[in-house]
Amino acid sequence: MDWSAWHDEYDDPGSELSQRLKVVQTQLRIALEDCAAGPLRIVSLCAGQGRDVLEVLADHPRRGDVHARLVELDAEIADGAASAARALGLDQVEVRAGDAALIDQYVGMVPADIVLACGIFGNISDEDIQGTIAALPQLCRSGAPVIWTRHRDDPDLVPQICSWFESRDFERRYLSEPAAGFGVGVHRYTGTPEPLVPGTHLFTFGRYES
Repeated sequence: MDWSAWHDEYDDPGSELSQRLKVVQTQLRIALEDCAAGPLRIVSLCAGQGRDVLEVLADHPRRGDVHARLVELDAEIADGAASAARALGLDQVEVRAGDAALIDQYVGMVPADIVLACGIFGNISDEDIQGTIAALPQLCRSGAPVIWTRHRDDPDLVPQICSWFESRDFERRYLSEPAAGFGVGVHRYTGTPEPLVPGTHLFTFGRYES
């Protein structure tokens, strides 16, 4: 997969990815508004160009409260995200080039107030989706929303993903309509944060759809 070319669809306002991005950004704005006053932490797994976070923080009233870590495996894409963050004056946003599936990437940033897991669940096995959801309590503070995405092609796994979240002390806060053609979900963690287990590997990308 040429991931740089894949990101080009975001520049087409009519593309499904562009429409999905708008929904993710709206849910992130809502999550920021719901957070208590004071410093807060965001982690974004497989962050790509960082558009989910950077384009929201650029003009958000709480941008100064946020310390974010965006993790992206592709070094060229990560470098572009870092440059975009600097251009926006978002010095408190750290872009890390590395494997987002390694939980050690989030040391010092968890439990986080907001977690983004976008563009992942369509590229990994069902077993890895379950395993990732099971590990998310290591990343989330109590009350933290997880914003996630998954395509709705047959077989539509979105309802099952919701069930996996809800069996792990996450409550559903938002789910896009099936007619949108893509799935964006928000699940809020209601449990107690779990200790981060060094060495945990969450998922492996495969030949799936985003």
